[in-house]
Amino acid sequence: MKNISREQIIRWMQTENLWWKKPHRINGQYYKMRKRAYFKPLMQLINESNIRRAVLLMGPRRVGKTVMIHHAVQQLINDGTDPGRICYLSVDHPLYNGCGLQELLDLFTAAAKVDLFNEQAYIFFDEIQYLKDWEVHLKILVDTYPNIKFLASGSAAAALRLKSNESGAGRFTDFLLPPLTFYEYLSLLDKDSLIYPKTDANGFFQATDIEELNKSFIHYLNFGGYPEVIFSEAIQADPNRFIKSDIVDKVLLRDLPGLYGIQDIQELNYLFTTLAFNTANEVSLEQLAQSSGVVKNTIKRYMEYLEAAFLVKTVHRIDRNARRFQRANCFKVYLTNPSIRSALFSPVADHEQAMGGLAETGIFSQWFHRDIQLHYARWAQGEVDIVEMNHSQKPVWAAEVKWSDRFADRPSELQNLIGFCSHNGLEEAIVTTKTYSSITELDGVNLKFVPTSIYCYTVGHDLIQGCNAGRPVG
Repeated sequence: MKNISREQIIRWMQTENLWWKKPHRINGQYYKMRKRAYFKPLMQLINESNIRRAVLLMGPRRVGKTVMIHHAVQQLINDGTDPGRICYLSVDHPLYNGCGLQELLDLFTAAAKVDLFNEQAYIFFDEIQYLKDWEVHLKILVDTYPNIKFLASGSAAAALRLKSNESGAGRFTDFLLPPLTFYEYLSLLDKDSLIYPKTDANGFFQATDIEELNKSFIHYLNFGGYPEVIFSEAIQADPNRFIKSDIVDKVLLRDLPGLYGIQDIQELNYLFTTLAFNTANEVSLEQLAQSSGVVKNTIKRYMEYLEAAFLVKTVHRIDRNARRFQRANCFKVYLTNPSIRSALFSPVADHEQAMGGLAETGIFSQWFHRDIQLHYARWAQGEVDIVEMNHSQKPVWAAEVKWSDRFADRPSELQNLIGFCSHNGLEEAIVTTKTYSSITELDGVNLKFVPTSIYCYTVGHDLIQGCNAGRPVG
């Protein structure tokens, strides 16, 4: 039986790192691709030399992690870093089977003739979760090589975050790359002209043509979460084949069973499909157990797995007094990427009833990668769609999501939102509409009406820029 030789591995390593030879440039397919808006904050972490930490780039499948790594390589070269001191390793490649991180580092030393103890270097480990005990070995490398900046990436967000918290405390900095925000979607498609800078009294952007912006927003909800999809009409014609088969099924059939030893994959798949169809709707453990025939404790575990895999997000309920329920039997579940629903079932049109829930999912999906406590309020007489709670468990702001202009014309019908705000000392609230922008004061509460598409754009933009991020602006 033949064994893989050291020379074969080094040759492949040289193939992966084309920039070691002239021209000092990354592979053409990556070079031509547009940078995501999250590239700049990631580069800030990579260039951070005062703190000895590895960067852990996490995110769901096919959101552009590998592309972003190669863009980082090119940026380092452009900034004057010796190309021979930059190494990219796709850890899941068969030639690296059985190689530990230290061995891969030794092979890089041999291939590039670099002294890792005395020269600055950058090492990128892609899909690192395929390496056994990677978190222990990466921590050792961070401690051993002060001149190396390490970045590790992976799609199995559940495993990465768990290992990061357990073994990498103080040595890893997590960076979560979400699906495309609506802000990025418009930018990548060169549709920024549909938006004005913030000039209205609400503090939100304005649309040059709200009808055209809404068409783009609906297209984003149906197809816009993945960079590959927005540029491919072929994929958009058959999203089920790309998103379901290449993304969702790999998580449900391979990643989660492998991580957690799930035996009944059919149960997991049924639960996820049910949740995807009901995104933005309130569900209960009892309903899910009755419809699936799966016991509640198993459903709870599956929910944790799906959330850890960055497919869904659970949003918990509070009452009219903004207090959490002791028994959280009812909750809302949102897809982290609204286009998953379209791929599993069918694209949603403007006039369909499902559009309301999909628009609400789109708004929530802008927030999920940030450490922010979002809830929904429901009590016997009413409901409020979004409430942010601070660390003292006090409401900070509230919003109602509508895909309609009706409530801008009839604000008196928003008594649930007005009552919740008055009861909890909130002086203003956001109400999303389809096309309408205005500010109305009713019963001491300023209601700021803004089109849903503009609100989504504002949140995505502001989170990148570190601004107020779609909260009410006084």
